Amino acid sequence: MDSGMLAADASPYDRLVQALALIPISYYLFAALFIFLAFLYTFLEIHFLHDLLTLFRGYPVTLTYNSSSHLCQSLLSNCNILRGRYSVTPWLSGPHLQTVFLSVFGRAPPVTYRRHLFLTSDGGTIALDWLTYSDVLCITVTEGRSRVIDDSAAIKRDKTPIMIVIPGLTSDSSSAYAKHLAFNMARNGWNVVVSNHRGLGGVSLTSDCFYNAGYTEDLRKLIDHIHCEYPEAPLFAVGASIGANILVKYLGEDGTNTPLVGAAAICSPWDLLICDRFINRKPVQKMYDRALTVGLKGYAQLHQSILSRLADWEGITKSRSVRDFDKHATRILGKFETVDTFYRRSSSVNHVSNVSVPLLCISALDDPLCTREAIPWDECRANENIILATTPRGGHLAFYEGITASSLWWVRAVDEFFGVLRTSPLIKERQKKQGCSVAKPLQSSIDEGPYLDVMEDRLVTAMGNEASDASPENYLSNEHRVDSKQDEDINSDAENSGDSTAKLYPKKHTMQQAEQDVKKLIVLVQGHIDKLSRRSRQSIWLLAYIAIITTWPFVDSFLLSFLKRRFKNFIPASLLKNRSM
Repeated sequence: MDSGMLAADASPYDRLVQALALIPISYYLFAALFIFLAFLYTFLEIHFLHDLLTLFRGYPVTLTYNSSSHLCQSLLSNCNILRGRYSVTPWLSGPHLQTVFLSVFGRAPPVTYRRHLFLTSDGGTIALDWLTYSDVLCITVTEGRSRVIDDSAAIKRDKTPIMIVIPGLTSDSSSAYAKHLAFNMARNGWNVVVSNHRGLGGVSLTSDCFYNAGYTEDLRKLIDHIHCEYPEAPLFAVGASIGANILVKYLGEDGTNTPLVGAAAICSPWDLLICDRFINRKPVQKMYDRALTVGLKGYAQLHQSILSRLADWEGITKSRSVRDFDKHATRILGKFETVDTFYRRSSSVNHVSNVSVPLLCISALDDPLCTREAIPWDECRANENIILATTPRGGHLAFYEGITASSLWWVRAVDEFFGVLRTSPLIKERQKKQGCSVAKPLQSSIDEGPYLDVMEDRLVTAMGNEASDASPENYLSNEHRVDSKQDEDINSDAENSGDSTAKLYPKKHTMQQAEQDVKKLIVLVQGHIDKLSRRSRQSIWLLAYIAIITTWPFVDSFLLSFLKRRFKNFIPASLLKNRSM
């Protein structure tokens, strides 16, 4: 009677709690698991079970091309990888795990480049990092310990194909995907050169000109220069992310005038305005936007002395998104009216129809940065030179495959595509039609000293050989500008003056001034090193935060099993007590 009166006097909330307590704990666990899986599937896009089921069968590769193009049909008939299927790494299920794993871990092979400095006509410096077949053999023999052998003269004499790599936003030759690509291609007999953007790759800015997502002039000068330096070597190019946008835009602008034989665009944003809207749409995409902003602000900190003079430095330091940075820096430096104007004019989608060389485009439909909404399906299908390959999985520049995630699928696809293109009759026809537009090869610092190891975190400047070799001839050979008109003016002044020494180098570049410039550059480099170390720590912590968020499912499953074993005797006792009441 007492228990009945207590039950009658109990409030509805107490009765609800007692009823919920009678439900077995396993039901709650199943409900929590269901909600958790729904969260993973919709928010983090982790499709572990689906990827595990398709591990051996793989995902189909969708090919979009002009069905009437004999070129595309002949190339695809020999590309087994593109006509096959992509098997994603099951424990890297989802685009975020793939992308973060590539950025944080990468699993890139050991690579040591040969550093050459390319000096442009406006005074800028571009770091070119070369990797050849002999370098890869050296790495293999020494079991990962890299060393450098100077065989650049042999490279210049042979007809080995050269592949130019254009990295993504704030990326350089030390990026994991660049190492994967360079090592794989060099191992298969290619000469690979990674063209670092201005101010990246450990090189200081030496002019007021900056790179951006639509600036193609540096790439144009570089390709023409390499073609003139190695006229018998077929040239290919690969662009990644923003580098892919620059490459496709360049191909569309130059049309048939480019010396490239073939090209590949990996995870291109295509339409920068659409991608800008996309990365500000969902909370997960905003995290990527924030990570990219940190990288851009770190780039700005390295070159504060120049940016603070040319752009809105206060706005740069307060930027919280890529769009904010473009508003206060990129728009001003590129002389665009608005940020949207910059995005529209710099998008490669406007130049797809004019691409006149075989182009392979690879994109993942789950790319967390470059959305599928920007892919120009109809434009690619209308162009007889373009093959568009899309996969349901892959993330951004990752495409890890197999159980061990030791290789990138798109690297193998590019290797096969270029290999088929090399052996096709098309390459011979293009080489017959193409010739060096300049009768005399352009002069530069290529194949001159110094050779620098880019694996160390330090900045370098466009200097010549050591002081002990600082003869007028050696000094000039490392200070050539890629501007034939300037060289002609110097030689004409020398002839008028009648001084034979003046023919060797300009009057303003005396040895005393060179020594003073070197001392100033040393001070500048030391300051940049301190700034680089500070910004790197912030980027690492941000990437670690993203890694923790995306890998939480594995930690959560462990905690659930631990709590179930730890408190399995507690709940039954409470249930018995409630029933006795």
